[in-house]
Amino acid sequence: MTRYRMLGDVRVGAIGLGAMPLSIEGRPDEARALATVHAALDAGVTLLDTADSYHPPAGEPGEGELLVARALAAYGGRSRTDGVLVATKGGRGRTADGGWTVDGRPEHLRRAAEASRARLGVEAIGLYQLHKPDPAVPYAESLGAIRELLDAGTIRLAGISNVDVAQIRLAREILGERLVSVQNRYSPAVRTAEAELRLCAELGLAFMPWSPLGGISRSSLDGASQLQEADPEFGGFHRVARARGVSPQRVALAWLLSRSETVLPIPGASRPETARDSAAAAELVLNTQELAELDVR
Repeated sequence: MTRYRMLGDVRVGAIGLGAMPLSIEGRPDEARALATVHAALDAGVTLLDTADSYHPPAGEPGEGELLVARALAAYGGRSRTDGVLVATKGGRGRTADGGWTVDGRPEHLRRAAEASRARLGVEAIGLYQLHKPDPAVPYAESLGAIRELLDAGTIRLAGISNVDVAQIRLAREILGERLVSVQNRYSPAVRTAEAELRLCAELGLAFMPWSPLGGISRSSLDGASQLQEADPEFGGFHRVARARGVSPQRVALAWLLSRSETVLPIPGASRPETARDSAAAAELVLNTQELAELDVR
């Protein structure tokens, strides 16, 4: 991997790994999950993204974090993983029927962050992200809890997710330069976060699109990750892929990287082959003609 992006003062590979598919329903067995993380690391990925709520409906909070911790330990220990940044999130949960809840109460976020830190086995969480605004809690109060976690050294850097422009500005006001990232849905199929992307570029915040392969692959929120039939609307990605001799998923990630120097995609993977293919997008530079074709909707 030859291209990098910044998360605050931390340089990471331009493509991260979204670990959600490894720990929710439809997840692979432990051996394949660990092999997937290791394949990503071998390919130069240095950002792993998970959350305390990434577990099956009948599971326990933090299963995804524990899996990431086991994968890093099995990779060879600290000497081989010093440059890896683990990002996790707090403020969401799962229901027994597979749904998702939101809890942005400060007391919950403080407990959740401490529990995440223990599961990851670190002195301070590298990047802790407020998973989603809670409509029952003033957003400033939730952000205040994140600021307290920063001040206490429980977390090193902060991010926010599923937010609008006003919420980004409020978070910057409360957290200052320790706010380093925004994680919103953005993909070939879902481009509604253009305003948030532009603001992140203006403020120097990393923009981490979740479900970045929408339109090319299914989201993990739709069930187990899997390829879908090519949608004619996204035929350009397939045409460019055929001409380049690469996968349309790799083209989609390269396209995302071209949107802004602050974009840092975190595609999910549940197979080593997929993790390696995604990581290779960091070396795929699309030309002006290809980008024009991909921007047509």
